[in-house]
Amino acid sequence: MTTAALARPWPLSLTVRRADRVLSVAFDDGRSFELAAEYLRVMTPSAADRGHGAGQGRTVDGKRGVGIADLSPVGAYAVRIKFTDGHDTGLYTWDELHRLGRDHDRLWADYLARLEREELSRG
Repeated sequence: MTTAALARPWPLSLTVRRADRVLSVAFDDGRSFELAAEYLRVMTPSAADRGHGAGQGRTVDGKRGVGIADLSPVGAYAVRIKFTDGHDTGLYTWDELHRLGRDHDRLWADYLARLEREELSRG
């Protein structure tokens, strides 16, 4: 195993707080994140929303009230999140969940700016 592989953050726990519409994730690097269902849904890694090539894909809007219905492990590297709007095609790798937590403020600000530019709403 390479040093880079050893340095990758590994989740210690994933907890869904359905009433709060939040996924809590704790990593072995000491970081933990509270990720809102809306945030996870609009940042979906699903090719249907992100596209199949380079670029950010389409802007997912209208997800303010979405929740997390279920989590399913995918091998030892990811989790599939089923949202209350029926979406369940994105695989959230451990690296992606860590990135979404670590870069939350910048990613969320970019998302809100895209909504405004495209005259879309969080709904």
